[in-house]
Amino acid sequence: MLPIILLSILGLLVLFLGFQKSKNILLPATLLVLVITLIANFANWNDAPSLYFKGMLFENKLTMAFSGIVLISALLISALTRGFIDDEAAQPAEYYAIMLFSLVGAIIMIGYENLLMLFVGVEILSVSMYVLTGSDKRNLRSNEAALKYLLMGSFATGIMLFGMALLYGATGSFNLTALKSYVLTNPSPSVMMYVGLLMLLIGMLFKVSAAPFHFWTPDVYDGAPTVFTAFMSTIVKTAGFAAIYRLLSGSFSGAYTFWWSTLAGITVLTLLAGNITAVYQNSFKRMMAYSSISHAGYLLLSLTALSSQSQDAIVFYSLAYSLATISAFGVLMIVGKETGVRSNEVSENFNVFNGLGKKNPLLAFVLTVSMLSLAGIPLTAGFWGKFFVFSSVVERGLTWILIVAVLMSAVGIYYYFKAVIAAYMREGEGNAIKVPQFYRLVLIVTTIITLFFGLLPDLLKGLV
Repeated sequence: MLPIILLSILGLLVLFLGFQKSKNILLPATLLVLVITLIANFANWNDAPSLYFKGMLFENKLTMAFSGIVLISALLISALTRGFIDDEAAQPAEYYAIMLFSLVGAIIMIGYENLLMLFVGVEILSVSMYVLTGSDKRNLRSNEAALKYLLMGSFATGIMLFGMALLYGATGSFNLTALKSYVLTNPSPSVMMYVGLLMLLIGMLFKVSAAPFHFWTPDVYDGAPTVFTAFMSTIVKTAGFAAIYRLLSGSFSGAYTFWWSTLAGITVLTLLAGNITAVYQNSFKRMMAYSSISHAGYLLLSLTALSSQSQDAIVFYSLAYSLATISAFGVLMIVGKETGVRSNEVSENFNVFNGLGKKNPLLAFVLTVSMLSLAGIPLTAGFWGKFFVFSSVVERGLTWILIVAVLMSAVGIYYYFKAVIAAYMREGEGNAIKVPQFYRLVLIVTTIITLFFGLLPDLLKGLV
């Protein structure tokens, strides 16, 4: 668990760098910390699975893969935060430090072996997100989003904690291995265990924006500064699904007949709520919020099936979704800034992309690839992500839920293509948009990786 130690110590160092007169060192220092942590994360790739901190945390190839996705996402998003330095009212040292500390929570959520560590990880990540959501103190919508997130998140955490208490009361342990042993050795587990599991799942499903626990998502995504919207829509979701997968596959696979129907109902509801509601959105950020809900539904498909292909499917889908989402929000940040649209304004809608194909062909291409990947169009990583997820469902034989997912994928094409149509088929006002060299590099990298895994998807299969 070297990444946790590095992020904790080096995050404090970045915070103290804020006392320097010049802020220019903060972004390079943050990127360096993330690169060092990413290298350290894969340093033990070939080692046997290990337990750390008195058996509270677990590390194997799966946890390292999820942690790697989280760290790569953080690295790419941090590279798009140059605006912190230019904004005199911003506190970049605090922002960067909180981002690094939030990654500690995400990695703990991914590698927990004890439910108490899951709670600690969730709280570290959640509190960091509450603060970052309301970081634009001059914007009332940002303040409102932070308050909603805090209040609803607190209730969800309380439900999750009560579920953990019930599980402990039923099994006598918080340890995942002990929970698994209890489920396997008790053909008819107590009602307390079932209720505890459901309450724990409710708390976790809130974090990943699954319906009907998704109502906070549109307002929070829309009100938060765009860069932090990108941060929470990728890192929080990846860590959340990694935590749920380890809980269900590691401890409660023996109780599959109990929880699969509940999770299947939530999956269908999430797919319907996310995709259908996204069709009616005029704001690009709100569309991406409902898109995030719909992608939570696709990831839930693999959890509902919990077949031999689920693990690879969730890892691949998380990477594909994160890359496409970062590309989309990166383009929005650049276009919004160049066209004079201040972050969090209602005018951050599809019209901001009008004529982008002429103003900056590169940005239009990056936006197009990201939308195609999110829609699951062939030759992008997103297509194979959905293919692997659907394959895991087929293996379990859940044909009816697969039909719903395929139909909702068709609906998704409609609202994702709104941005592409605006970029290429509508006339826009203003001059050509210039992209800073560093931003250009980040967007090119995310686009190339999206297309690369769209052409060679099998490179990641079997690694974990």
